[in-house]
Amino acid sequence: MCYTKEQIEKAVKSKNYVWFEDHNNKGFDVNIVGVRNSKTGQTVTNVFDDCLTISYKEGGVWKFHCWSATTDPGKKGVMEYHNASGVARLVEGQYRGSHQLGLHQGKYEALRQKSNVKVYRDANRDMIYNEDRIQEGVFGINIHKAGADSVEVSNWSEGCQVFKRAADFEAFMVICRKAAQIHGNSFTYTLIKSSDIV
Repeated sequence: MCYTKEQIEKAVKSKNYVWFEDHNNKGFDVNIVGVRNSKTGQTVTNVFDDCLTISYKEGGVWKFHCWSATTDPGKKGVMEYHNASGVARLVEGQYRGSHQLGLHQGKYEALRQKSNVKVYRDANRDMIYNEDRIQEGVFGINIHKAGADSVEVSNWSEGCQVFKRAADFEAFMVICRKAAQIHGNSFTYTLIKSSDIV
């Protein structure tokens, strides 16, 4: 499911998070907001049932995109995590200046985590996301792509925010590159729940 720019903006502001309004009229002052599907609870679905959105002004006119994604680790990531503390799942919140353009796993340009975020850690492999252990730090919680049009999350995410379709990710990156040229290579990421949207 996707949303409107107005719904995303209202939800972000309702939490007293910053919403970038492009007051200097330079354009591409981006709001990158992930929406986690609340309807699935804490069950590992292994499908791309979340959204990644971006809102910004270009030429004084608001632009908005909403793409299929996952904000949760997939089944393989939950079962075969590579951190002794357990698989990571990003805690909802606003992370100011948390990402920058950089290489994902040294392979291709994506938004790479550069400052602290909070993650839940789940080490029991019971296919239920646990939310009782939180770590804060730099864990490689990047914003990147899956395959051409992936069906299962699998291990595309072990905490990363991942686009379902590569073409959607490329469209997102075009916007981010323009934003970096104007405002510098620093991006805020905000993660909310679908239940925050009314």
